[in-house]
Amino acid sequence: MRSKDMTLKQTHFENPVKTQLKRGQSVFGVVITVNSVEVAAQMATLGFDFLWIEMEHAPITLETLRNIVLATRGLPAVPFARPPVNELWTAKRVLDAGVLGVIFPFTRTPELARQAVAACRYPPAGLRGSGARLAQVRWPPAEGYYDFADENVLVVAMVEDISAVTHIEEIAATPGLDVLFIGTSDLSFSLGLRGRQDHPKLDAAVGKILAAGKKHGKTVGRPARTTSEINRFQKQGFRFFMTGADVDLMAAGASQLLGPLGKGRRALNGAL
Repeated sequence: MRSKDMTLKQTHFENPVKTQLKRGQSVFGVVITVNSVEVAAQMATLGFDFLWIEMEHAPITLETLRNIVLATRGLPAVPFARPPVNELWTAKRVLDAGVLGVIFPFTRTPELARQAVAACRYPPAGLRGSGARLAQVRWPPAEGYYDFADENVLVVAMVEDISAVTHIEEIAATPGLDVLFIGTSDLSFSLGLRGRQDHPKLDAAVGKILAAGKKHGKTVGRPARTTSEINRFQKQGFRFFMTGADVDLMAAGASQLLGPLGKGRRALNGAL
C-alpha cells in the first residue's frame, strides 16, 4: 500500500497566463528548440510567463516534451507546445503529456479554429479523449483534472497565411479560442514578400487580424525580439508575445560578452 506521504497533494491550480490575459496584462514566452531538459528548466526560471515548446520546426520529441513538463513542475513558466500540424491527435498527445496550452499552426479556416478548440475540451464541449493519466501527475487539482483542463488549457490559433486573413472574422469569432497569434514571417511569405517585415501589405494584413481580435474579444499575439518592439506592439493592442528562442538568447549573451573583445560571431565565423 502507498503511504500517505507518497500521495499527491490535491490543491487548487490555475493557468497564470490565462489569468493575466483576462486582466489585460501582457505575457511573454521563450521558444524552446534544443532537445535539452536542462535548458528548458533553466529558461523556466528566468522570468518568462510561458515556454513555447517547438515541435513544428525543432526536433523535440514527445519523450523530451514529457521530461520538460516534469522538469518544470513548480517553476514559474507554464509549458505550452506547438505540434507540427493542427490535428486532433497531435493536440491530444501534447495535452496528455501535460502541457497547459496548445499553439495550433496554420489555422487557415473557421473549421480548423473550431477543431483546435474541440481538441482541447472534453465532451460534450469538445472531442478530447480521456486518457490523461500522465497529465494528472503534472496537474493534480482538487476539482479533478478534467474540469481543471477544460477551464485552464489555453487555445492559440496561428494566423500565418492569406487564406486565414480572408476568413479572420469567422476565425476570431470562434467560441473557446483564447489567442490569435500572427506568424508574421510565414504571413509575409504568403503575401509574396519573402519574409519582409517592413511592407505595407503585411502591415495591412496584421492590422486586419488585430482589429478582428479586438472586435471578438480575443487576445492577439505576435513575435517581438526587442523591448522597443514590445513597447510599440503593446500600444497597438498586442498582449501575447513570443520573444525569441533559447539559441537566440545564447547567441545574444555571447555577443554581448565577446563583441567588445573582437571575439564575437563575426570573428569566429571568419576563422572557419
